[in-house]
Amino acid sequence: MATIRCDIVSAEAEIYSGEATLVVATGEVGELGIAPRHAPLITRLKPGKVVVTTASGEHLDFAISGGILEVQPTVVTVLADTAIRAQDIDEAKVRAAKEEAERILANRGEAMEVAEAQKRLAEVMAQLQAIERLRKNLKH
Repeated sequence: MATIRCDIVSAEAEIYSGEATLVVATGEVGELGIAPRHAPLITRLKPGKVVVTTASGEHLDFAISGGILEVQPTVVTVLADTAIRAQDIDEAKVRAAKEEAERILANRGEAMEVAEAQKRLAEVMAQLQAIERLRKNLKH
């Protein structure tokens, strides 16, 4: 089976590096599926999930806060502002951040505060979706 190397890195650390048969990420205009021998590409990523399917068929879930996706002939690289593996997400902390962002949006604070709250809400929603997907995969 053909594979492509996948590297997911954030400003803090390398999060993942390994062989993949498919990498799915959320681009600015929708979902992107990157398979081996994909055409070269560079695009911006929205806050959301990245799902890596390994050569063994395992699905690895990551939540990112946005970034850049670069595809080369033998490697796909996700350069994320922040990235976290689904199993490393602190659900209680994420839910608290979600509630805080929703409170700011409901009270319609200053424009800058609202923009930050909208960005944070998108990030925490991506993390919560990663947790739910991880739970669903563990049940199978």
